[in-house]
Amino acid sequence: MMSMSGSPRQWSAADPTPLLARPTNLDRTPSSASASSASIEMETAPPPRVFLGVDVGTGSARAGMFDEGGKLLGSASSHIQIWKEGDCIEQSSTDIWHAICAAVKAACSLANVDGKEVISVGFAATCSLVAVDADGAPVTVSWSGDARRNIIVWMDHRAVKQAERINSSNSPVLQYCGGALSPEQQPPKLLWVKENLPESWSMAFRWMDLSDWLSYRATGDDTRSLCTTVCKWTYLGHAHMQQSGEKDFRDMEACGWHDDFWEEIGLGELMDGHHAKIGRSVAFPGHALGSGLTAAAAKELGLVAGTPVGTSMIDAHAGGVGVMESVPVSDSNNREDNKEAICRRMVLVCGTSTCHMAVSQSKLFIPGVWGPFWSAMVPEYWLTEGGQSATGALLDHIVNNHVAAPHLANRAASRSISLFELLNKILDTMTHEMDAPFLAALAEDLHVLPDFHGNRSPIADPKAKGIISGLTLDASEKQLSLLYLGTVQAIAYGTRHIVEHCNSHGHKIDTLLACGGLAKNHLYIQQHADITGCSIILPRESESVLLGAAILGAVAAKKYSSLRDAMKALNAAGQVIYPSSDPRVKKFHDAKYCIFRELYEQQLSHRARMKEALA
Repeated sequence: MMSMSGSPRQWSAADPTPLLARPTNLDRTPSSASASSASIEMETAPPPRVFLGVDVGTGSARAGMFDEGGKLLGSASSHIQIWKEGDCIEQSSTDIWHAICAAVKAACSLANVDGKEVISVGFAATCSLVAVDADGAPVTVSWSGDARRNIIVWMDHRAVKQAERINSSNSPVLQYCGGALSPEQQPPKLLWVKENLPESWSMAFRWMDLSDWLSYRATGDDTRSLCTTVCKWTYLGHAHMQQSGEKDFRDMEACGWHDDFWEEIGLGELMDGHHAKIGRSVAFPGHALGSGLTAAAAKELGLVAGTPVGTSMIDAHAGGVGVMESVPVSDSNNREDNKEAICRRMVLVCGTSTCHMAVSQSKLFIPGVWGPFWSAMVPEYWLTEGGQSATGALLDHIVNNHVAAPHLANRAASRSISLFELLNKILDTMTHEMDAPFLAALAEDLHVLPDFHGNRSPIADPKAKGIISGLTLDASEKQLSLLYLGTVQAIAYGTRHIVEHCNSHGHKIDTLLACGGLAKNHLYIQQHADITGCSIILPRESESVLLGAAILGAVAAKKYSSLRDAMKALNAAGQVIYPSSDPRVKKFHDAKYCIFRELYEQQLSHRARMKEALA
């Protein structure tokens, strides 16, 4: 199913709406009065140069066309299949590639861009695990044995026990993962496959992060990204620190694998052939891969063979690249000169899950938070990466499973707005009807712990569960609106917890930059500002992940001397959201935040009591 700007689609809390910013045939057809002079101008003017960014999310593949000013010309989206069976969540690399090809062709058409005008390509994707054989064919990772199902999706939690065993090793690499690996990272998943699907384990010739597989599929170059390997595979990127000044040496033999770690966890065979199955060479994001698009890939995408392709990134990290230099004009001096200014910002990539990313000039070890990862997002800076495993997915779950949801969805559709826009309007009305001092106060009796899919940061407890305190027999639309508000606040309290935890360990974060589908929800963003006390900058272009991916290609095409220069040139700030100045709002959220923190402590107490009872 193809989804394009202006087309009806099923709404999700985390689902970004593709945008179109360029009318068809704009500046392409001269008027009759000036046809002659315009024809001469068109003959001598250089052809437009367009940067293509591709992003594969959890539910769709998207493509966006950007001009040399970083403005979105057009985008399109194509649905991708997903299989969910308990903790096992799987996808197909073949299906994803077909969806990408469809999205790229549709985006070219919508943006009125000829494939020949696309001068570079960059890929971003979820940090899902792909298995292929020596011929590049899919290898199943599914109990079903279905060969199509060769991807373990990022949010899959089948490997909880494997993660626990790995974490008990106390390997020194774990200090770069907040002290413990998550079942969402690749080593536990690899160990699970070896222990449960031995035939697939023996057949697999390459294990790849999805974004690395995309660039490999496009170019035939098996070079992996520092972003993916460092963040999800325990690769020690700082092994390359001495090479950071060598501007033309960005394709590097892998020297950051910690062989003792892999041996100790039972995956020593992955070290064979100079780590051939998991990456013999790595590169900084934006490094030009191979000879660009292969002839076969170019034909499938509707582009030109040899078009430069940049080393890829995880989707959230590409969002960071697409937004982190989006500072207001008044802060331009900081953007240009102050190396510390970028270290006071945290990027929130808000989609199905939310990633919280900040950088520092020195490495900061923070319990329960991933990193420090050297050059995994911004070159030569250390990345700290927090996250919440379910945010947009949680809001979808809370709202769509309520008895009032179908009727509300029909009302929203009849008004051509999303269900979440309608809920926001209902809350505005309720604030006036109930004479509440401010909107947030409507949820004074609802307290939510949003760990419905475990806690990624800063507690790092995959066994954590969600809690809702304050339910009644009320099943009305207003009650659903309050439940939605309480869940939004809970997610924002989770962000506050991450920010405070990072700042207590050396960061100095005072500004948030938000992108992704949830960033388009004004209530979600205002609640985050009020609860964290931070101003929130929204980017001019809402498709920040697509822009970040496009930046990777632009660097590969040598249009910019570095990734940071490209970020400064193509990032731009939009609206700035400030925290409420009402002291009552702060007092209210401080109180609810204390209750939020107590909910998890109570859960731990309950868990211990029940464990003792069952012993």
